[in-house]
Amino acid sequence: LTGVLYFPRIKTNFDIQKNKIQLYCNQVYVTDSVEGIVPEFLTLLHGVIDSPDIPLNVSRSYLQSDSNVKKISSHITKKVADRLQEIFKNDREQFEKKWDDLKLFITFGMITDEKFYERADKFALLKNVDGKYFTFEEYEKLIKENQTDKNKTLIYLYTTNKVDQHSYIEEAKSRGYDVLMMDGQLDPHLINALESKLKDSRFARVDSDVIEKIIVKEDRKEVALSTNEQNDLRAVFEGAVKSEDHYWISFEDLGENASPVVITHSEFMRRMKDMAAMSPTAGMYGNLPDSHNMVVNVSHPLVKSVIASKSESLGSKLDELDKNIKPLKEKADELHKSRKDKKDEEIPQADKDALAETEKQLDKFEDERRSLLKGFGSDQKLVKQLIDLALLANNMLKGEDLSRFVKRSLELIKPE
Repeated sequence: LTGVLYFPRIKTNFDIQKNKIQLYCNQVYVTDSVEGIVPEFLTLLHGVIDSPDIPLNVSRSYLQSDSNVKKISSHITKKVADRLQEIFKNDREQFEKKWDDLKLFITFGMITDEKFYERADKFALLKNVDGKYFTFEEYEKLIKENQTDKNKTLIYLYTTNKVDQHSYIEEAKSRGYDVLMMDGQLDPHLINALESKLKDSRFARVDSDVIEKIIVKEDRKEVALSTNEQNDLRAVFEGAVKSEDHYWISFEDLGENASPVVITHSEFMRRMKDMAAMSPTAGMYGNLPDSHNMVVNVSHPLVKSVIASKSESLGSKLDELDKNIKPLKEKADELHKSRKDKKDEEIPQADKDALAETEKQLDKFEDERRSLLKGFGSDQKLVKQLIDLALLANNMLKGEDLSRFVKRSLELIKPE
């Protein structure tokens, strides 16, 4: 078996071409349709292979089932892996310089060919945001001490865009964490493969949550706000968000020096959407809206200012509504208890009517209370500014919203 194979330099998806390997038998051309003859990931390579064991004048299906051709396929895979290992071992500096061009091919091989993965495990590289390269073993040693959480799980942090996710990267680096650059076309699939191979390890994009919750080192501080206080503050922030935008708003004690509001993306949902985007059919995940979370830092002075302003502006009105809500809740609870273990036909109609009327009045007062809080949030420039700053840090503030933010910023900083 003789031949020359090389990795073409690919700049875009449109550059990817298969069937650029020509098969010869004793210098007689056989075919360039090599799918099923050589491993799938090697069909992206270009070159020429000549072997006396490749039969002439037979169908492609015969070639695919021929035992000699299958041996050739395994041999080619081994030779490619051995050659890459040799280059890595003898001239690592040159290998690293070429890695960005080789990565797509090697990654494709690792996620589609188990034997190639076992061989590539020794020379495949991970690149961090500082442009440094590491083998899998080297990188595990680098981060093991600092990025192992309290449950003994090693967390691999990564980014897919250094510009869009810059603030999250800097937050991670400020804790002494290292961040990988995983912006390749096949990296979502590679991440899944690595998670299944690497023991007690998990990958998380830097913007998938606040860093304290991605790598949990100790039990988190309890939020000082009660459930009712959190619900009130949630309504205030919901009032400042556009009606067509949907965020799951949660509260954390991140410390007064951390950002007041952070926008995060669910790791699971985003990863499913990323992989669905590569599928011709997309599937159900491809049609789902983006999943965003809004984390409000209750210990930040500006958030405390919002809470104080809410109490000052709405305190008496909320207290008045609560006076109406409390007895209605108590009455509804009692009516529900009286129905316990009873069939519907055993409940007197008067009790059913009483519960329906009580819940109707309760809904009315609670809706009025919620509307009051959302209206307050809608009118508060500070709340909108905090949300827009979080969106801006996530590169999600654009167009008209960005113009409004700039105008509001000028109004807030202009001299008295």
